[in-house]
Amino acid sequence: MDVRILGRTDYRATVQAMQDYTQARTEDTPDALWICEHAPHFTQGLAGQSDHILNPGAIPVVPTNRGGQVTFHGPGQVVAYPLLDLRRTGYYVKEYVYRLEEAVIRTLAAYGVTGHRVAGAPGIYVRTDDPGSHAMLPQRPQRREDGAPPPAPDFTGLGKIAALGIKVSRHCTYHGVALNVAMDLEPFTRINPCGYAGLATVDLSTIGVQTTWDEVAQRLGQQLAARLAP
Repeated sequence: MDVRILGRTDYRATVQAMQDYTQARTEDTPDALWICEHAPHFTQGLAGQSDHILNPGAIPVVPTNRGGQVTFHGPGQVVAYPLLDLRRTGYYVKEYVYRLEEAVIRTLAAYGVTGHRVAGAPGIYVRTDDPGSHAMLPQRPQRREDGAPPPAPDFTGLGKIAALGIKVSRHCTYHGVALNVAMDLEPFTRINPCGYAGLATVDLSTIGVQTTWDEVAQRLGQQLAARLAP
């Protein structure tokens, strides 16, 4: 995998570059991982509903072709864009999402933080009162009877620290995952994050972890390169 830490990039230009890379791919095109951060803006996914954007103010709202609802990107957030050919990796989209989340969980563990999955709500969450607790969440994904609907997500006591939004075209992935490191979190109060009213959003700095964007970018990049391998 060709891993590139790009630093600050323009969101629209980066999305266009991902689309161009994906459209031009052949069987011999190497997989890539682009890691960057963006200037402040909201992105509205394909499933987005305008009423989840409460008060954007001067922050631009950018429609985009990833899955999911509205989220916020800004300085101090590590955004990782894997550009993979899933036919080459040998796993499918559900496993791909699991591996993305696992890379974030392993990255957080390096800082003594326990990341959790919540049933019915992609992304990674932490206990706001005890971010290092390893106790299993009652809200964790659990095996369901065939045909049973997923439970309504329960975010009690949790803050979201990483969001996922992916696109798969011709079996190839782009867009990806955003991990909050040391951000201005106020813009998240102007939306229903990922479509959930009142969902708390946290970053590493607000739960007591002092680190740098560059260090987290390196750690997350290493974990993604390992976890997304065929």
